[in-house]
Amino acid sequence: MKHVQLGKTGPSVSTLGLGCMGMSGMYGPSDRGTGIATIHAALDAGINLLDTGDFYGMGHNEMLIGEALKGVSRDKVIISVKTGALRDVAGGFNGMDNRPAALKNFVAYTLQRLGVDYIDIYRPARLDPHVPIEETVGAIAEMIEAGYVRHIGLSEVGVETIRRAAAVHPITDLQIEYSLISRGIEDKILPACRDLGIGITAYGVLSRGLISGHWQKGDGQSKGDFRAHSPRFQGENVGRNLALVEALRKIADAKGVSVAQIAIAWVAAQGSDIVPLIGARKVERLEEALGSQAVHLSAADLAAIETAIPKDAAAGGRYPEAMLAHMDSEK
Repeated sequence: MKHVQLGKTGPSVSTLGLGCMGMSGMYGPSDRGTGIATIHAALDAGINLLDTGDFYGMGHNEMLIGEALKGVSRDKVIISVKTGALRDVAGGFNGMDNRPAALKNFVAYTLQRLGVDYIDIYRPARLDPHVPIEETVGAIAEMIEAGYVRHIGLSEVGVETIRRAAAVHPITDLQIEYSLISRGIEDKILPACRDLGIGITAYGVLSRGLISGHWQKGDGQSKGDFRAHSPRFQGENVGRNLALVEALRKIADAKGVSVAQIAIAWVAAQGSDIVPLIGARKVERLEEALGSQAVHLSAADLAAIETAIPKDAAAGGRYPEAMLAHMDSEK
């Protein structure tokens, strides 16, 4: 497993990260033992970047990671945590709270659940429209001074917010959705991050399984599964998007690799400053993703992929319209 520096000020991370959200729901039922086994397999394979959120499973995900890391040397793992999202008992979302006092409360709970003394990268999950980003970043900077956090990250924010945040404290990375069918960052956000020396940790590289080559129409519609409400998995959009997958499959088959592997490799090929986060929930899916590290895409391959899945070819938004309306990265 190769490693790269995350941004110009961040830690050394593996060129694949493990996104742990799905181990605590969001994509249907999950199994604790399977999740822990997957984390252990990732660590054994050389992955050192684990991504979570304090609101994933209302703390379940952090406790799961904490259990998996028992006996693991702390300096062998880079833990990235998103915070600020508010949830209710039924699992619904109630907005954001990025006030300094709230973040200092949240970090205390996170440290306890993870069973660690510090968090490597701490980031607001979304922009709180009621709190200036300068106040949020300033509060996390104080946590760095206190030794509870090592680096500051951002998530799903636009260029203006990124620049304002970076003026307060160095930003290690921006976590944002990026895949063959979610390329909105390419026009403004990615160039701004590169100008500032901010890395990208790309989630949704397989578009929540849609372009994995394994997903079939009718999957992912159970209660509690995000895809049951995602526009790209609904109605006529499904057929159009799966047609794109089949076009990609022809290219993958010609190279002797899987659809998932070529989709992950495409994201990695967009720059060494981009680290794909793999949302594997099972060891076999993790092993498939690891195979993407050996996939080399030539200029001809990249051109063929671009023809098969042109920019903006996806049918439906990456989130429901009501959610996109509140996302700073979409403005």
